[in-house]
Amino acid sequence: MNPVSGFLIITIATLISCQGSPNKVYYTKGEYGFDLVFLGERHKIIELVNGDSRLIVVPQYQGRVMTSTSSGLKGFSYGWINHDLIAKSKIQEHFNPYGGEERLWLGPEGGQFSIFFKGGTSFDIKNWFVPKVFDTETFNLESKDSESVTMTKGFEVKNYSGTTFSAKVTRKVTLLSNSKIRDLMGIDFDKSIRVIAYQSENRLKNVGNNCWNKESGALSIWMLSMLNASPEVTVVLPYKKGNLGRIVKDDYFSKVPTNRLEINQNTVNFLADGKFRSKIGISPQRTIPRIGSYDAKNNSLTILEFSFPENVADYVNSALEIQKEPFSGDVINVYNDGPTNGVFGMGSFYELESSSPAAFLKPEEELCHVQRIYHFEGSENKLNILAKSFLNVSVSEIKKIK
Repeated sequence: MNPVSGFLIITIATLISCQGSPNKVYYTKGEYGFDLVFLGERHKIIELVNGDSRLIVVPQYQGRVMTSTSSGLKGFSYGWINHDLIAKSKIQEHFNPYGGEERLWLGPEGGQFSIFFKGGTSFDIKNWFVPKVFDTETFNLESKDSESVTMTKGFEVKNYSGTTFSAKVTRKVTLLSNSKIRDLMGIDFDKSIRVIAYQSENRLKNVGNNCWNKESGALSIWMLSMLNASPEVTVVLPYKKGNLGRIVKDDYFSKVPTNRLEINQNTVNFLADGKFRSKIGISPQRTIPRIGSYDAKNNSLTILEFSFPENVADYVNSALEIQKEPFSGDVINVYNDGPTNGVFGMGSFYELESSSPAAFLKPEEELCHVQRIYHFEGSENKLNILAKSFLNVSVSEIKKIK
């Protein structure tokens, strides 16, 4: 049986029939159980479980959360996973898009301080390489309990200008209980709503002998969440009002068409259908540290929130060019995959992204970027309260944005 063909069978020891014999359970693509079996057959996985809330962490994939669910083994699997690439077990030269609903990278991507391009090369896709430490190398498992897992990795990376960074990252993923979710959000939600939420603490430490500064470049923590795209998914970005510069950067690749991007009174709304390669960004001046997406087909609301220190404006600039202002980058990015110049994209996914400030660190100093992802499933009426409270827009209004 081809495990990527659309269904998998698993015998689970904990699923015992009344007669005491194990039950065979069938899973189809899109269900959490399918991804649990698929990944478990190929890698050492770590699963955190609290009732029907479950998530999968793979240290071999740099400690990323591959997927999660709010509804048990037969529930909807939130993370986009590149089953075909994983099944091939073949390493690609430039980038291995295994997927995963939360991964850790470092910035900047472009510019004179880029760590994705070698010095002296042009900023073309042929010269773009993801640093191996965040693409193919395994993170070290430091500790694990019933609620969390902690992983670390030491490494060196050189930027476009020739500066070598000696660094260490520490990543802790924690599955949040419903009571903790209510405490963090400061709001109650109806008991009929199914929810999965987790927090990641991502630390970047300078373990070298030199300071990281504006003259030689600095790194930043860059979190990317790959989720399943469809024509029914809209990303929602609340923003600060006022005379604060442009509301959204919409020309990373080419200008996003107006039928895919709307700027409304309270939010920027972006179509995440996986059919048109595009990217947008929100500056520090405009950032409210939360973004979300609504999947009308699956009645699910995703909210992503992250640490955002006040009065800090220096964020690495990832534009693919030599930059006049290398620390005038965005805090928030959203990416929609799709064909490029007639060539198919990587898959039907979109990304919600957040970044830390530039890490101007002295030796032995560290920077921490915390991110939380919440997935809620329920009726439109029940989700409205959450959407209005955290995204400044109702679910009904989101559904009208096309």
